[in-house]
Amino acid sequence: MKKTNTTILILDDNEEILIAARMLLKRHFETVITTTNPKKIPELLSEHPIEIILLDMNYRLGYEDGKEGIFWFKEIKKIAPQVQIVLMTSYSNIETAVEGIKLGAIDYILKPWNNDQLLNTIKETVKQFRKKVIDTTIPTISFFKGTAPSILKVYEMADRVSKTDVNTLILGENGTGKYVLAKYIHDQSARKNQAFIHVDLGSLNENLFESELFGYAKGAFTDAKQDTAGRFEMAHGGTIFLDEIGNVPLHLQSKLLQIIQSKSITRLGESKTRAVDVRIITATNADIETEVERKFFREDLYYRINTVVLTLPSLRERREDIAPLMDFFLNQNAKKYDREIPTIDSQTRTELSKYDWKGNIREMQNRVERAMILSDSAALKLADFGISALAISPYEDEASLHEIERVSILKAMNKCQGNISQTALELGLSRSALYRRLEKHNIK
Repeated sequence: MKKTNTTILILDDNEEILIAARMLLKRHFETVITTTNPKKIPELLSEHPIEIILLDMNYRLGYEDGKEGIFWFKEIKKIAPQVQIVLMTSYSNIETAVEGIKLGAIDYILKPWNNDQLLNTIKETVKQFRKKVIDTTIPTISFFKGTAPSILKVYEMADRVSKTDVNTLILGENGTGKYVLAKYIHDQSARKNQAFIHVDLGSLNENLFESELFGYAKGAFTDAKQDTAGRFEMAHGGTIFLDEIGNVPLHLQSKLLQIIQSKSITRLGESKTRAVDVRIITATNADIETEVERKFFREDLYYRINTVVLTLPSLRERREDIAPLMDFFLNQNAKKYDREIPTIDSQTRTELSKYDWKGNIREMQNRVERAMILSDSAALKLADFGISALAISPYEDEASLHEIERVSILKAMNKCQGNISQTALELGLSRSALYRRLEKHNIK
């Protein structure tokens, strides 16, 4: 198994915990440093290229309020603000760890930890560190917006939405940048200095749904060793981004609806209600209106989350952004891998602009990084991106596809005498999908 080339520092007052953590992480990461003395932090940061720190919340016997952990967290951020910190706690109050999250910690781990959970947290933290380093090397923007009218319209609406606390639903295919847009809205809002909590509902186990989102009291279930705040509480004062909400099972949707309506949560194993002040942004790649019609998604929940709907266009619907987006990722990866930015000849650029990019921005990001890693050439070709010439669209330009779709809609509307519901049925679309296409083709 190939180790990830990263340096991790673990601080804890218990030698046994340090040994256990080091043995686990050393199998997966290149360099793991441990110490029981937090006063060594400045020295260690100056001597090693540390990316991740696992920081215990308490160091002196009898002091279990977590204030030491918060103190050293702030000291680390002064010395090395780019370093990502994961807090570890067993004795301190969970609320103190949540305070650390609000100050900028990436996550917290409860001791004794689950090995798989700890590894996944560290791996994700490494990604966050690398992304932060890349972003800080780009002097103008840390993300790519584009110049296509369709994407500019979305961000113009996002600017308006960010000034309010209105519930916002983001629609779009996989890889179109739903997370980036949600974070953009948060960063432009009055809540920008508070927590932004991302929850991938699509990957959340049903059995963990309530405990993860709403938290739990000590003794609520077998492994509930301590009172633990859920993601909604962690987002108090800030924004919670509920990604892939279309994948939430029907029987759990009522619980989400109750939280959104009441702005309060009840931890598992408690009867006490806790108020939460959060801005709610949701996202899905599903045709959620069709899911409502099929009774797979609650209509009342749908109308709670879709006060404002922002629909991100696919990359093939904004082909004028393909070339500059490619250059953006080439620039990022050149800095990341410390190499010259390769060139792409005009023929290859033309071929790439005709490629469908079904995985959208995420697919391009992965393919560009693949090309940068596997090719030593100063000039990249189509094959370097793992794309076959057979995958290139036979159409000369997007106008052909655009016109075919437009004519098909007009024919169906004429056949159905302008009835939107019948036209949508004729085309095999939901009403919302048809409305989006009518707007796209300026059909009144």
